[in-house]
Amino acid sequence: MIAALCGGVGAARFLRGLVEVVDPGEVTAIVNTGDDVVLHGLHVSPDLDTVTYTLAGAVSQERGWGLEGETWAAMDALRRYPSSLAWFSLGDRDLATHLFRTQRLREGASLSTLTAEVAAAWGVGVTVLPVTDDRLETLMDVAGEGEIGFQDYFVRRRHAVAVRAVRFRGAGASKPAPGVLDALADAEVVVVCPSNPIVSIGPLLAVPGVRDAVAAVRERVVAVSPIVAGAALKGPADRLLAELGHEVSVVGVARLYAGLAATLVVDEADAALAGAVEAEGMRCVVAPTVMRGPAEAAALARVVLGAA
Repeated sequence: MIAALCGGVGAARFLRGLVEVVDPGEVTAIVNTGDDVVLHGLHVSPDLDTVTYTLAGAVSQERGWGLEGETWAAMDALRRYPSSLAWFSLGDRDLATHLFRTQRLREGASLSTLTAEVAAAWGVGVTVLPVTDDRLETLMDVAGEGEIGFQDYFVRRRHAVAVRAVRFRGAGASKPAPGVLDALADAEVVVVCPSNPIVSIGPLLAVPGVRDAVAAVRERVVAVSPIVAGAALKGPADRLLAELGHEVSVVGVARLYAGLAATLVVDEADAALAGAVEAEGMRCVVAPTVMRGPAEAAALARVVLGAA
């Protein structure tokens, strides 16, 4: 059994490679819900949907999120009106997922139950779990404004504003979703996917019990650095690390994960830093980590499994 701690696009691409080399039924994806937001009256779970659509082979190849062949007629129509939410677009086909999720939540279904229903409807063999069924909200403290929601930061402001702190509202009162702690305890390998350490992996570890469960099996935990040659391949991870006082390198990633993972996989571009990573108390494995396509993702998955 393999458990994976997941954010959005980077994790989804890694999982797509992983299921090429192992039975999907052996994999549990534990997914960030700190990005979840209610917009247009609908409960949107961006990371859960990105993981599901990618594993289903339906994700937009160009964007890495949303559906391939998507249209935007509903959002185009919305922009005729003085809507304050026109900045957050949902594709016409993608709307169906959010309509279903919102309906099931109103009927009393848990997020984990309806997530399993969505995954089954898309033919996904991986067990996809939200980290918690409780409300978890990532808040960004930005200069001059105070706290704003993650999607406001990431989409509306295009993550172009400086961040002073990050908080996970509701984390202290939350509980891991059913199956999360068992998946971590029973896994032969736990993978910390190449996701943003601050706003993708951070919310997972903020749910009480999750960090301790990962640390308890540290020798079986392999993390993949999302930083390559001092930069993030996608998104604001490099800028967030710098703004919050962390070194923007694989060494900075090692310092964040040293108590949780025994091994860090870094890209060949960072081979010269392997010794510095190991000085932080982690074994360092150097391999190609840039997933340009399914073949590279599968090769990286083999490296991760071998490292464990």
